[in-house]
Amino acid sequence: MSDHVYKVIKLVGSSPDGIEAAVDNALARAGDSVRNIRWFEIKETRGHVDQGKVAHYQVMIEVGFTLDG
Repeated sequence: MSDHVYKVIKLVGSSPDGIEAAVDNALARAGDSVRNIRWFEIKETRGHVDQGKVAHYQVMIEVGFTLDG
């Protein structure tokens, strides 16, 4: 097994459809410009309430990806 080195970034994703969709949105958008994403960890979960109902969910995640070369 080789040694692994990861760079870690923080992302915030949101969705009206739930926490998992918010994570999916953050990872999908990051995947447009970040290569080699390997893992994520949910650090914070928030939501927006409108007229007494959940309007959208927001999650802050840390994302680890391996470096090229």
